[in-house]
Amino acid sequence: MKTSLGEAELRSLTVNEFDAIVRFWYESGDEFLDYLGIDRAALGTVEDTRFRFLSAIPNGDPHQRSLAFAIMLNGEMAGYTLLNQRTPEENYSHWHIIKPGLRGLGLSTALYPYRVKTCFDAAPIERLIHQTRTRNVAVNRMLDR
Repeated sequence: MKTSLGEAELRSLTVNEFDAIVRFWYESGDEFLDYLGIDRAALGTVEDTRFRFLSAIPNGDPHQRSLAFAIMLNGEMAGYTLLNQRTPEENYSHWHIIKPGLRGLGLSTALYPYRVKTCFDAAPIERLIHQTRTRNVAVNRMLDR
């Protein structure tokens, strides 16, 4: 899809994107991780993170607990979205723009309807919950739209 930043797409995450995700989680700094409210013990090690994402690469199983999709911009990974399935009615999705220079420029807003559709197309869910921190004003403004 065309956005003001260029050509964007959502596609299944591949092993090739793991390094970018690991850098995001382990090189963003304590201040950023604190802002996100990340529990370092729950985040675990680099290998824990790699394993979580390996098991989230969509494999065609409609009951796969977690599904990860790459957010691509102009052919490069800009972020990712993750769907965590619990029951048909309880499912959580979150996303991160992993390139700091792309945050707040409208990419999440442009892709939001496609992200929601991707979740419903990929899994037998009936309801999708997006929880955000109240202090994340930009994301909450986007969700309000």
